[in-house]
Amino acid sequence: MPDKSPPSFNRGLFLLRPSVLAAGIALVVTVATGIFAEHQNRLVHHQSARAQVSEQLGLVRAKLEGNITSNIQLVRGLVSVIGTQPDMDQAQFSRIAAGIVGKHSQLRNIAGAPDLVISLMYPFKGNEKAIGLDYRQNEKQRDTALQAIYSRELVLAGPVNLLQGGQGFIGRFPVFIDGAGGESRLWGLVSAVVDVERLYEESGLLSPDLPISIAIVGDSSTGKDGEVFFGSETILDADPVVSQVSLPNGSWKIAAIPDAGWAETPPNTWQIRLLILTGGLLVILPISIAGHLYDQRRAYIQELNRRQGEMERLSQRLELALSTSKIGIWELNLDTSELTWDRRMRELYGVPESTDQVSMESWLSALHPDDRIKVKEEFDQAISTDGLYNSEFRLLTREGNIRWIRASGAVNQKLSGERYIVGVNWDVSADIELKTHLLAAKQNAELRNSELEQARALMERNSLHDSLTGLPNRRFLDEQLLGGRAGKTVTALLHIDLDRFKQINDTMGHAAGDAMLSHAASVLTSSVRTGDFVARIGGDEFVIATTTEVGEEQLASLANRVVVKMREPVAYEGHECRFGVSIGIAMADPKEPDCGRRLLVDADIALYRAKSNGRNRFEFFTSSLKAEIIRNKSIADDILNGLERAEFIPYFQPQFDARTLDIVGVEALARWQHPSEGVLAPDAFLKIADELNVVPLIDRAILEQTLWQSTRWKAAGISIPKMSVNVSSGRLYDADLIESLNGLTFDPGTLSFELLESIFLDSNNETIVANIAELKARGIDIEIDDFGTGFASIISLIQVKPARLKIDRQLISPIVDTDGQRNLVASIIDIGQSLGIGVIAEGVETMDHAAILRDLGCDTLQGYALARPMTSDHLMDFVRAQSWRKVA
Repeated sequence: MPDKSPPSFNRGLFLLRPSVLAAGIALVVTVATGIFAEHQNRLVHHQSARAQVSEQLGLVRAKLEGNITSNIQLVRGLVSVIGTQPDMDQAQFSRIAAGIVGKHSQLRNIAGAPDLVISLMYPFKGNEKAIGLDYRQNEKQRDTALQAIYSRELVLAGPVNLLQGGQGFIGRFPVFIDGAGGESRLWGLVSAVVDVERLYEESGLLSPDLPISIAIVGDSSTGKDGEVFFGSETILDADPVVSQVSLPNGSWKIAAIPDAGWAETPPNTWQIRLLILTGGLLVILPISIAGHLYDQRRAYIQELNRRQGEMERLSQRLELALSTSKIGIWELNLDTSELTWDRRMRELYGVPESTDQVSMESWLSALHPDDRIKVKEEFDQAISTDGLYNSEFRLLTREGNIRWIRASGAVNQKLSGERYIVGVNWDVSADIELKTHLLAAKQNAELRNSELEQARALMERNSLHDSLTGLPNRRFLDEQLLGGRAGKTVTALLHIDLDRFKQINDTMGHAAGDAMLSHAASVLTSSVRTGDFVARIGGDEFVIATTTEVGEEQLASLANRVVVKMREPVAYEGHECRFGVSIGIAMADPKEPDCGRRLLVDADIALYRAKSNGRNRFEFFTSSLKAEIIRNKSIADDILNGLERAEFIPYFQPQFDARTLDIVGVEALARWQHPSEGVLAPDAFLKIADELNVVPLIDRAILEQTLWQSTRWKAAGISIPKMSVNVSSGRLYDADLIESLNGLTFDPGTLSFELLESIFLDSNNETIVANIAELKARGIDIEIDDFGTGFASIISLIQVKPARLKIDRQLISPIVDTDGQRNLVASIIDIGQSLGIGVIAEGVETMDHAAILRDLGCDTLQGYALARPMTSDHLMDFVRAQSWRKVA
């Protein structure tokens, strides 16, 4: 039914709804924004509160950890003294302990127990009862004492109630001294008591100004598994900020919350809500006004569209009138056969205006002979059915030209009952000509498109196949097979690399190389099964991909077959060329679909292993191989990061005059101060560093730090006559080695470069000879390291003239028990002395070694019997203490 509502009422509803909708959406968005903002405000407030607590807790934890560490280090100093003076009496003990116990520490008393019986005590007054206590007989203290002995580490226990009153932490330090045979033996225990109240007070735990409540968990250094010994257990259930206090044999868990607890509501809640409300009003009001204005504009546009439609209809009528002015109109009375043409019709057919009457015969005679029958049948069909008449035909003008005519008409009947057909004719010669041209152009375009498609298909094939071997290439492998477009699933991948191909290509030319690649392609193609896939993915790299189920034995058989065939000689222009292959094999995991691209990486890893194991073989990818690659990759990344963070540092092992035992030098040994694994020796990183080609960078870092440390030694009044630094063969081959030393400051004759004996096999290399000569000119001595393990000749020694040679530890170790080995070492010493070359013996493990080497005439000694590698700080303490002389 028609709408009976007043027009103004409907229009009001129509205009109101969009604005209301917009305002509603704005309200919803504002409310959602407010809720989100309040949530974020609470979250930021909570995070800020936790950050403040964390900052306060960090200060307390640092003080607590620092105080405990300083107390332990003080006692460790006493333990070190006892290690060098095991026969210390009570007076000596009290004199040393008096410098430890006092206001500068929280230590309450220190006791020494030689042979696990307390006989040394400071302060003695008030602790007399402890004298004579046997840890082996005391059940309360026996377990912790034995724990310290067996672990050889400090054991920190407590807090415990003390007999003197109060509480304390007890640290038990095992003391081991060197025995007569060089082995270490137990001297006893040193026990130190840390006063709990002083420790807490000086660490800030008891400060009245502390804004947080703290609880500490982990009595006796048990960490989070211990009990709460400071603060309330309720703190642990209040979502505290947690940190860890690191101890020598464990840790404490320290937790904190604000004194008043966590505030749920931020103080600025109502300010935020008022701001959101104001912002919401500022958003909703403009949107409501804009919505109203939009609705008005929409109504105006609808009215404009209606008027535009009316204008279009008028334009169409006008266009039709203009078009029909060029169309000839005709009419045929079907009852009287009277035919009427207007002026335009006469012009189309070339009938003069003077002709009074036209007939059907004159019309048909004007048509092209080939079209007359068709046109007559169409016309008669329309009349007989009282239907529409539509036709297109040619007519011949009086000048003999052809004109295309399109005719249209319809049968009608007058009120008087007369039937007639009225229609129009118009010239469509231009349309037909255009249509003909377009059809020809279309056919030509289709022909060109066909040629382009063929060219594209050829280009696509060429882009997916290798032009030399005709095999699919890397793009085909990536996109079609591994990308899954070929509709096949890869079950295994064999990555194949030709061995010795580069030598053939370089010596016999690229044509020979191409012939070898074609031969390899034919071998691979003939070796695979139907359905398998062979591709050339690089210069001398191929891939075999299996797309059906295959086992490890079948893959091994296929790889072995390829290896055997590739070994066979290939004839080329009268020459027999031989090359081999290395193959890496990776099998797909049935549980992991779409793993094609990963297979190529795994096969490449296996190929690398096959090459490193000797080439001309195949290797399967395994999980252990992957783990090794990942491990090496991790170490490589850590090495590069370590170079950036200066984690490679020198450890110094002193070298001693064999006769006077004076320190005559140190050897700087590279160590890696790994952030998580501690100090690592070169055998943990040198191989991978060499593969990364960063050994020269490590050498450079050790050299610079060694020279810097030497300035510290001089400033401290410590004399180290000579510093030896290892130099890799890579740096010696570097033409820029000498230039890289510019800017380094050292006294001539105080710095030596240790070179491996194997380097001197290449002493004819011009770069090596020039670098060695320039090093000597700059006052840097040359030393031969690990002498006796390589093939350096006497001639090499004469030519290079090193300052010193170092006999390898493998030759030094057996001289105590083997006369023949002792005579061999004596011969090396004699050779060095006869050539004016100083001789160093490394690997001096016992004083018996030192005595024999001294008697054989060796100049310098280096080994664990006298000193181990140590940091620069420890070296300075070591030189000041002169402890090696007591050992000697």
